[in-house]
Amino acid sequence: MSRKVVTIGADDTLNVVHEIMEMAKVRHLPVVRGGTLVGVVSQRDLFHASLSSLIGIPAPEQNRFLEGVFISEVMSSPALTVAPSSSVREAVRVMADRKFGCLPVAEEGRLVGILTETDILHFCVELLGDASV
Repeated sequence: MSRKVVTIGADDTLNVVHEIMEMAKVRHLPVVRGGTLVGVVSQRDLFHASLSSLIGIPAPEQNRFLEGVFISEVMSSPALTVAPSSSVREAVRVMADRKFGCLPVAEEGRLVGILTETDILHFCVELLGDASV
């Protein structure tokens, strides 16, 4: 789990989320309102909301469009979470069953971390160690 979590506000717009994802090099952002986790937005959500890029609309017009779409309109909500005390097996099972690329870790509604596919891959590498499989 990553404890350093980049978040976005529910009242921010898609162009902001796009910029943050590129700068932070992340594919998922927990969405917060007043310090409480209210959803998750992913690159996939951003892609679906900005399909205009596929039909040849110039970049300035795309940006104007993205400025008018609020995160709260496209985020997955409510966010499914796991507790910090959850096992890795439990968290990975939820992610696999739901086809989630990330899973926020929350305690009493407060975001304390995020588990991503990359975190799981790093964990697997550590488990395998020098074993040749």
